[in-house]
Parts: sequence; C-alpha cells; structure tokens
Amino acid sequence: MIVYQFGCPDHGPFDVRLPLGSAPARHPCPDCGLGAVRRWSTTPLVGDARARRTAVLDHCERSRTEPEVVHRLPGRPAHGRRPAPSPATAHLPRP
Repeated sequence: MIVYQFGCPDHGPFDVRLPLGSAPARHPCPDCGLGAVRRWSTTPLVGDARARRTAVLDHCERSRTEPEVVHRLPGRPAHGRRPAPSPATAHLPRP
C-alpha cells in the first residue's frame, strides 16, 4: 500500500492509501466530493522489510477483512484442563 496525497482546491491536501499503481489522477475529496488532483506518493517499502515485520503487517492487513475465529477466551485453559497448582495453595483441599 502506498500513501497518495491529493489536493482539494477548497479543503486542502488529504491522504489516501491505495495499492501500488492504482491511484487515479483525480480522487473525490472526503469533505466536499469534488475531484482533487493527485500531488505525490510515498515510496513503497518492498525490499528492505524484515521477514517478521512483513509477516506482522500482512497479518494486520488480512485481519481487516478476515478476522480470526475465536473458540475460547484468551488466557483460559482449554476444557478439562486445570492450571498447575500454586505452591502457596497446594496444601488446600480441592473441590
């Protein structure tokens, strides 16, 4: 994704994130809807990203439209398992 900047004659500059090469010459202004002219874009981060960072960015991007399905609350043990007893409470009777 690249950040393209467009300039509206009435409301000034605004940024739009679009895939590489897909930005039109004009984009509707979010305030008034008039066609704003494309000014510039950022350089894409394609080759200098580390594998872990790229994986995290891909996961975040994918979770926008395809969230993961959760089957249980995080941090709770699965059904049928009990957490290991604490040494401080190990001598107490169990229900």
